Amino acid sequence: MTRSGSAYPERVEILWWLVPPVVVTIGAMAWVGWLGREGRGEVDRDQQIERLTRAMERDLPTSRQPRPVRTHDRSTGIAVRPTRSGDAGAERRRAS
Repeated sequence: MTRSGSAYPERVEILWWLVPPVVVTIGAMAWVGWLGREGRGEVDRDQQIERLTRAMERDLPTSRQPRPVRTHDRSTGIAVRPTRSGDAGAERRRAS
């Protein structure tokens, strides 16, 4: 005998297994948020400016070998044979 409007004969509690991990996750998020609210501490503004100035004056490391410049060959979607040197190839061309 089924309950009215339900396909299952008894009450089905499908997602109760999901409650403990959700509670633990929310608790961990609250704990980390509480611990991290003070941050790393305040740094004096003059000290911040001094660090920024030193960092901006420092030279960036350069690579040992410069990268070769790659020429970008734009594809037109049509296969084209490379042209031959000289005018000998011009005589063989036919209009299609």
